[in-house]
Amino acid sequence: MKTVLIITHAPSENTAKLANAASKGAGHPDIDVKVICKRPQDTEPEDVLQADGILLGTTENLSYMAGLTKDFFDRCYYPVLEEKQGLPIAVYIRAGFDGMGTRRALETIFTGLRWQLVQPIMVLKGNWQDEFIDEVETLAMTLAAGVEAGMY
Repeated sequence: MKTVLIITHAPSENTAKLANAASKGAGHPDIDVKVICKRPQDTEPEDVLQADGILLGTTENLSYMAGLTKDFFDRCYYPVLEEKQGLPIAVYIRAGFDGMGTRRALETIFTGLRWQLVQPIMVLKGNWQDEFIDEVETLAMTLAAGVEAGMY
């Protein structure tokens, strides 16, 4: 069985709703993948090495990804670099501003890791909207279905 690793930085009630939506979408009963959900600070290189796909959720802080998300990459980048080239990844950013700085930084990291961004980075910007929950659930479901089907 293939594994989807969901890494979410969820410091607020609303971002916790997004993390739950990601888990629900990837764990859809019609999709046969193992779903593992972790916070960035709890994610180790071994978790990434065992994953067949990753969904990353982060907040935008000061026009950049959350510090804990950056810490995840600082700790895991080199230990997974050679082993996980081509790893499919999907991303959502909860951004109060425009998410551009976070998006650019993540795209640069993914280029270095040679990970495959399987959908455009989803930027959930501005004031909270309940529709964000459905958007993240669909993103996770799509990634998990693609991983299960071997599309990536």
